[in-house]
Amino acid sequence: MSERIAILGAGSWGTALSVHCARVGHDVCLWARDPALVDAMASRGENEWYLEGVGLDGVTATGDLAVALDGASIVIVAVPSHGFRDVLRRAAPALEPSAIVVSATKGLEIASLDRMSQVTAEVVGGHGIVVLSGPSFAKEVARGLPTAIVAASSNAAAAVRVQDSLKGPTLRLYVTDDVAGVEFGGALKNVIAIAAGVVEGLGLGHNALAALITRGLVEISRLACAEGACRDTLAGLSGLGDLVLTCTGDLSRNRRVGIELGRGRALDDILSNMRMVAEGVRTTRAALALGDKHSVELPIAAQVGAVLDGQVTPREAVEALMLRRQRAETDGA
Repeated sequence: MSERIAILGAGSWGTALSVHCARVGHDVCLWARDPALVDAMASRGENEWYLEGVGLDGVTATGDLAVALDGASIVIVAVPSHGFRDVLRRAAPALEPSAIVVSATKGLEIASLDRMSQVTAEVVGGHGIVVLSGPSFAKEVARGLPTAIVAASSNAAAAVRVQDSLKGPTLRLYVTDDVAGVEFGGALKNVIAIAAGVVEGLGLGHNALAALITRGLVEISRLACAEGACRDTLAGLSGLGDLVLTCTGDLSRNRRVGIELGRGRALDDILSNMRMVAEGVRTTRAALALGDKHSVELPIAAQVGAVLDGQVTPREAVEALMLRRQRAETDGA
């Protein structure tokens, strides 16, 4: 059944989701904050800024939130975490009363340390809230390559509704009620991906990368479970699946940041040449604050934070991790 779907945020992921939703037969409106981007998409039929070469067939671009939200039964928010709350606040008065609000953002809010679903509940709590996450590079979803992700919600009907609406020959969705597990998997894998990039940038080999991903998953699970997540969720698509993709895939922005850090470039220089946001840079600080709150040790995140802050070099960070006290693999630290 065709639905009216609004997608807020015309970065690579928002654009890819809009293309997919139109491909499976929905009436799609893609909202962008920048009027110049809206004009460019309307005139060229593609988003050359963020997803060049992918046609926007069946997608209407607008810079007017009220227009985007008019009649939308599903609203997907795909803006960076630091702008998420503001966009939701602006959108709230124009939301249809029965609209389901979907977060497609992988990050944590720095000031509150909240996940995006918690921000959504605070701003528009009367609506069904669903989280989308999993191993999903935007370019591959837009090209129609097979992808499997997770729709998480404490509202089972809302999760199934999104699952049914977004499913298609190239996109498979699984549902879960473990919202915390799905969101922490999606947010914290970006921190580990920066470390994985450092490993590559320093030329430390596949052994080191495999160890990092494995111990990174332990670290993510430790903090997620302290926040009430189910450990099994972190072994699924939104945990291990997304972690492996982001730590190894060439399309990963966070991995790219780490690679450049490992090669000796300064963080400000790296970020100044990136059009899209690398969420892991901000998420690292939020993760460390949550670790302090729960007395959960996050050695990889701590070293990533130290590198990002310029306190240690990438090589010194690796040495610090390797020289930590020896212990049993399953002792929880």
